[in-house]
Amino acid sequence: MKLQVNDLCKNFKENIAVNHVSFTLEKGVYGLLGANGAGKTTLMRMLSTLVIPTNGTIQYDGKDIRDMNEKYRKIIGYLPQEFGYYPEFSAEDYLLYIAALKGLKTLIAKKRVNELLEIVSLTKVRRKKIKTFSGGMKRRLGIVQAVLNDPEVLILDEPTAGLDPKERIRFRTLVSRIAEERIVLLSTHIVSDLESIAKEILIMKEGEIIEQGDIKKLLCEVNGKVWSSIADLKEADQLRSTYLLSNEKNCGDKIELRIISETKPSISAVQVQPALEDLFIYYFGEVNEIADFQI
Repeated sequence: MKLQVNDLCKNFKENIAVNHVSFTLEKGVYGLLGANGAGKTTLMRMLSTLVIPTNGTIQYDGKDIRDMNEKYRKIIGYLPQEFGYYPEFSAEDYLLYIAALKGLKTLIAKKRVNELLEIVSLTKVRRKKIKTFSGGMKRRLGIVQAVLNDPEVLILDEPTAGLDPKERIRFRTLVSRIAEERIVLLSTHIVSDLESIAKEILIMKEGEIIEQGDIKKLLCEVNGKVWSSIADLKEADQLRSTYLLSNEKNCGDKIELRIISETKPSISAVQVQPALEDLFIYYFGEVNEIADFQI
């Protein structure tokens, strides 16, 4: 089970969305990490056959997916950022309808729907209309429709966007559970969604994969560059305007700042152990900005 991306490009007129991207995925969860507009969605839509590449190839077990055609579509599952559903349908009716579109036989579809609704804790609301569901419930329903055909390759685009922390934890647990025998590519700009479940992380910026590896390997890039400094309000303002910040916390009349810097940013600063959020800020942050992915 191997998905290979070779020199993949996608241009929209003069805009280069994906620029000569290459990587290989095997069994396990892979995180595609990048800021909004990095090209993640375009890349995932090409992997899902919804967008045709300008150049390059995608191969599954050595076969070009364009040559595989319908055979490839039968082994992939895809959850877009906004998946289509019929608000007046019940969860059960919607899933049976999607199962029919995917060519599942009725008895197999009913059994599969029952099993998956139980896994995502939606059994009790299976006959309620989807329009009554919370955002978290809809996302759980979305992943069920993506795995109805028991796919070998599962592609999830920003699956936890808009979910509260409790729902995100539930979602990560679900992905870990179903990923044991699959290739799972999970795109996000929410760092904590990847730390506990990703086998490897691919960092995408301006259409290119700029780094790839496990978290331990990637964090080597910011070793010795993460600092904690406790400052008064005036000094804190100066530090914000000069350095990248990955976090800050009020401590009475002082502020504790987490700073990304090649050199010691202040007299009181001490080096601290880097985290994946620090790496994200290192690549994507801007001075005087706290990124929106923090919890």
